[in-house]
Amino acid sequence: MPNPFGPATIAASFQSAACIAMSTQRPAPPEKPRVLIRYCPLCGWLLRSSWMAQELLTTFQEELGEVALQPAGSGLFEIWVDDTLIWCRKRDGGFPDIKILKQRVRDQVCPDRSLGHSDRTS
Repeated sequence: MPNPFGPATIAASFQSAACIAMSTQRPAPPEKPRVLIRYCPLCGWLLRSSWMAQELLTTFQEELGEVALQPAGSGLFEIWVDDTLIWCRKRDGGFPDIKILKQRVRDQVCPDRSLGHSDRTS
C-alpha cells in the first residue's frame, strides 16, 4: 500500500494547489486590440450590440484580443478600438452598417488586410 505521506502524494498535492491558484487568477490583459461597444440598455440595444460583437469576433478572429459590451448612459451607442472612437451614434448619424463597421475596425487593427466582399463598392 502506498504511503499517503510519501513524495508522490505530496507532489500531486502541490500540483493540484498550483492549478487551483492559477485558475483563480485573472488572465493577463490581451496584447491584441480591444473593441468596446458601449450601448444604452434602456433603449433595447443589447441585441444589436451583441450581434455586432459576434460579427467582429468572427471576421477578426486572429487580430482582436477582446470584444466587450458595456452598458452605458441613455441614448449612447459608441464603438471604440483601444483608445480610438470609431463610431458614435450621435456623431455619425445612427448605427453603422456592418460593412462600414468592419472596415473601420480593419483600418485600426490591420489596415493592409482585405475584407473581400466587404471592401467592394456597391
